[in-house]
Amino acid sequence: MKGYFSQAPVVFGTVALSLAAWLAYKAGNRPGLSRYADLMFAPADHSGLRVTFFGVSTLLFDDGETAILTDGFFTRPDGRTILMGKVAPDRERIAESLERAGIRSLAAVIVTHSHYDHAMDSPEVAIRTGALVVGSESTANVARGWGLAADRIRIVCDGDTVKFGRFQITFVRSSHSPTFMTRGEIREPLVPPVRASRYKEGGSFSVLIRHDERTMLVQSSAGYVEGALRDCRADIVFLGVGALGKRDEGFRQAYWCELVTAVGARRVIPIHWDDFTLPLAQPLKPLPRLFDHFGETMAFVIERGRRDGVDVKLAPAWVKIDPFAGLGSS
Repeated sequence: MKGYFSQAPVVFGTVALSLAAWLAYKAGNRPGLSRYADLMFAPADHSGLRVTFFGVSTLLFDDGETAILTDGFFTRPDGRTILMGKVAPDRERIAESLERAGIRSLAAVIVTHSHYDHAMDSPEVAIRTGALVVGSESTANVARGWGLAADRIRIVCDGDTVKFGRFQITFVRSSHSPTFMTRGEIREPLVPPVRASRYKEGGSFSVLIRHDERTMLVQSSAGYVEGALRDCRADIVFLGVGALGKRDEGFRQAYWCELVTAVGARRVIPIHWDDFTLPLAQPLKPLPRLFDHFGETMAFVIERGRRDGVDVKLAPAWVKIDPFAGLGSS
């Protein structure tokens, strides 16, 4: 027994080192994007409605007259800060990102829910572009906490529709993919810097965007409310797939049916697949295998799309694309 106890520190130390090594491997091990090169959109070669992807669920919709942005997340604090520190909008990074993207004026920043990787930067983006921040009461408290004027904040609820130029945007109640930060409301102005966990979900929206006769759906998180979209139609779904690779097959099939089949989509463009602890100055990379299984997600989406006759494409970051390119008439 004495010999056993004398060896215990060595055994425990070896186990701890092995666990640390395994976690480091899993945290750094991630799939590449080269195998999906044939799914990537080519840059748009003519004017008209254009969409630009900036990682997570940040999408710029621009028809040359009016521009709107979903979520607008550019700060992307690193993992250590998220876990152990406090987060706040990085004005310099936001300004650099807007300049690189050529974004000078926006009609609205549409916030799908109030987690930090969706809502945190929205008021600073609005300040710099003259936009309204549009979202839930929790999102309004994010904007208030950053000092955005009340007349630049619009609160919406399930079923509400707002118009900006030729864009008509309808908000449909949705559900977030289950995480430890999922639930809760932000009940008073949130003044950063604060812990990332202070950015409570505040409810989630599926965002239906109609532009003239074309329809698109933005689903920022891999969750759903059964039947919520049964009366909606969308040609294209920007489909949030973060952590979908870790969900079981039954959930994946149900998610596809509720978000893609229900709206009669003809094309799916996965979003929110990238590691948002990496800066936008670097090429986008999928989340490490410790947190997601991007390869499994893509295998599912591609196979289900093939079975249902739904085209699957990927949007490269910073590149203006025509989301309807090659889709033909409905």
